[in-house]
Amino acid sequence: MRLGLEVTYPGKAVVMRAGEPSTHVLLIRSGWLKVTGTTLSGHEGLLARRGPGDVIGESAGLDDTVRAVTVTTLEPVVARHVPGEEFSRFLDRHRSAWRQLLALTNDRWRTSDWQRLEQASKTVPQRLARVLLELAGAHGERQEAGIVIRMSLTQHELAGSVGCAREGVTRVLKEFREKGLIATSNRRYVILRPGILRRVSEGKSVTFDR
Repeated sequence: MRLGLEVTYPGKAVVMRAGEPSTHVLLIRSGWLKVTGTTLSGHEGLLARRGPGDVIGESAGLDDTVRAVTVTTLEPVVARHVPGEEFSRFLDRHRSAWRQLLALTNDRWRTSDWQRLEQASKTVPQRLARVLLELAGAHGERQEAGIVIRMSLTQHELAGSVGCAREGVTRVLKEFREKGLIATSNRRYVILRPGILRRVSEGKSVTFDR
C-alpha cells in the first residue's frame, strides 16, 4: 500500500518548522535531514539526523499538537507526504504498523536517555569527538586530506548535539585543530586523524582539559 504522495525537496529546505501545526507525516525514501531545536536563549542545537526509512512528524497521526522541532534537508530528499488523518487511519487498520511505530518511538527515547547519560559522564572533548566521528561515518567522504563531512553545521548546532555551551565547542575545536586532529572551514569539518580522535572519544591516552 502506498501512502500519501511522493514529494521531492531540494537541499537546505525546511520541511517542518517548530511551532507549526502537525498536519502531515514524512516517510523518507532517500536523502538526509537534520532535526534541530531552539533553546530559550535562542540558540539552535542539532538533535538528530534522519535518513532513508525514517518516519518524521509521526505525532501528526496521533494528536493535534504543534511541531516541537524543525526539520531541514541536508541534500535533495525524496519522501512520501502523508496527511495526518490518512496516517492515523492506516495505523488503525494495521496493528503491525502500530508496533513498528511504537518500537521506533521507544528506540528514540532510549537514544535520548543514553545521550543524557553520556553528557553527565563524559568530558566535552570526548562527546565532541564522538559526534564528529558519527557524522564522518554517516556523511563522510574520504579524500586525500582526510574524511570530509558533507554536512554544513554551525557551532551552535554542534554545541546542542554535544550538550554544552557554544564557547566550549569553540575551545575544543581549536584544541583539535592545534593537535592536527581536524581541519575546519566555513562550517565544514575534515577528520585528519580518525584513529586518534576515536581514542579521544573513548577517553584513552590523549587527555584534554574540560
